[in-house]
Amino acid sequence: MTKSPFRYFKTSPEIIQLAVMLYVRFPLSLRNVEDLLHERGIDICHETVRHWVDRFGTYFAHKIRKRRSERMRQSPQWQWHLDEVFVKIRGKTLYLWRAVDHEGEVLESFVTKSRDKASALKFMRKAMKRYGNLQVVVTDRLRSYGAAMREIGNAHRRETGRHLNNRAENSHQPFRRRERSMSRFRRMRSLQKFVSIHSSVYNS
Repeated sequence: MTKSPFRYFKTSPEIIQLAVMLYVRFPLSLRNVEDLLHERGIDICHETVRHWVDRFGTYFAHKIRKRRSERMRQSPQWQWHLDEVFVKIRGKTLYLWRAVDHEGEVLESFVTKSRDKASALKFMRKAMKRYGNLQVVVTDRLRSYGAAMREIGNAHRRETGRHLNNRAENSHQPFRRRERSMSRFRRMRSLQKFVSIHSSVYNS
C-alpha cells in the first residue's frame, strides 16, 4: 500500500492543492495566496504556502503530466511546437526550451546554459521519453533543432515557417508574467523546478 505524502499534515490535501495551484498558476505573491485563502475561512501563513509549493508542487505536476502522457500516447498524431526563450539569472543568459502541443498545452520545459545541438538533443529526448514519438514537429530555424533531429532520425517530420510556430511563442506569455511577479529567479535549479511545475499546473 502506497503511503500518502500528506500523512504528516493536519491540513486536508484539497486545501494544500488549492494553495499550490493558486500560487503556481496565477501571478500571485505568497501573501496574496494567504489573503485569498483567509477570505475563504482558511487561516494559514504565507510561509506555509511556500513550504507546500516546495514540497508538493512537483507531486501535483507529476500527476498532471502522467494523465497527459497517457492521453497523448493514445493519439500519437499530435503535433508538437518547439521553441526557446532567454532567461536572465544574475546577469547570465540561460535558455528555456519548451514543447507545446497543437492545443497550446505546454508539455515539457527544460533549462540549459546553451542552445547548441547537445542541449536540443537532451531536451527532445526527455520530451519523447515522457510523451512518445510524434508525427510533426514545428520549430523555428535554429540549426540545433535540425542537427538534433537528424541524430534522432525524425528530421523528415520537421516543419519551419514564419508563422507556423506562433502557438509556441504565445505560450511563453504566462511564464513571462509569472517571472515578473516573482522578481525573476536567482538560481538555475530553482528556475528548472518552477517551470516544470508551472508548465503542468497552468494547463490543468
